Amino acid sequence: MNEPGTLSYGSGGALHISVDAEKYRLEAEDLKNLLFYGRVIPITQDRSRATPGGILVSEVAIEGHAAMNASGKAVMLHTRVGSYIIPLISFQRVARGEAISAPLFPLVPGVTA
Repeated sequence: MNEPGTLSYGSGGALHISVDAEKYRLEAEDLKNLLFYGRVIPITQDRSRATPGGILVSEVAIEGHAAMNASGKAVMLHTRVGSYIIPLISFQRVARGEAISAPLFPLVPGVTA
């Protein structure tokens, strides 16, 4: 079963997802599409690495997606390390900066919310 994670407010209105040692982002401009229009948005991860020449290369990779659940009362987050759910009200409070963070709850494989 997946380990619990945390959703937290970040700089510029982006949201950060922490699960185990993995760190992901939901970009601020994508949040409007999710919250107001119910669209699926990408979950990204910054993959900075040093080249053999010592140059730091920053790459952003899509590592999953976030979507409203069928009832519209929760947000589901699907990443490479697992799938999680958070109540919509908690997600909105973090997105507005009213709460600094909120817990994510693991989704049980094979169960749709």
